[in-house]
Amino acid sequence: MTDGTIRRARPDDVPEILQMVCDLAEYERAPDEAVATEEQFHAALFGPDPKVFAHVVEHAGDGHRLGGFAMWFLNFSTWVGKHGLYLEDLYVRPELRGSGYGKALLVTLAQECVANDYGRFEWWVLDWNIDARGFYEALGAEPMTEWTVHRVTGDALRKLAGGT
Repeated sequence: MTDGTIRRARPDDVPEILQMVCDLAEYERAPDEAVATEEQFHAALFGPDPKVFAHVVEHAGDGHRLGGFAMWFLNFSTWVGKHGLYLEDLYVRPELRGSGYGKALLVTLAQECVANDYGRFEWWVLDWNIDARGFYEALGAEPMTEWTVHRVTGDALRKLAGGT
């Protein structure tokens, strides 16, 4: 890994994490969907009972303090009867890709899983993101092609919640 340190995120990291989330949304062709605020991230990551966690790559250079981040939370498998770690987002700044930061973040999260006896380490990747898919598969990740993700949001979520 190039000069950098992986550590848990701190409250003063939130502005840069949020900017990287916006950069990721731009890369994933959905810039208008990234509407989270610093206040929301502070509450989720550092509130009284956090349910979301993040690790960052501390990398001083190029006008940035952070080179990337991984944001994650716990899920649960009824089949294995254990919590798992779900990686919501992994992002390394474009100019630092190939530096080993992405792998180092994934290794850190795998260590988190092993240390806590979590049964799974999972994430989604866009079908068209061939580079990311190749990177993950080279590390031993297997695509779960027999599953289709379903999501309910916005008006459809409100309608479902209303029972109509």
